[in-house]
Amino acid sequence: MAKKGSRIQVGLVCEVCKSINYVVPKNKINTTTALKLNKFCSKCKKHTSHKETKKLD
Repeated sequence: MAKKGSRIQVGLVCEVCKSINYVVPKNKINTTTALKLNKFCSKCKKHTSHKETKKLD
């Protein structure tokens, strides 16, 4: 059985090509703002900024 807690799974979508490249856990209590990270996009073949999308189950 899975633990119940404050962590949720969110997707990171590339702001250039709009593809979801990463799925990361986020603590919704400690991090109330949306995530925005510079990550490598395999579709664009370069580092771009990725922003958080809705919760994934």
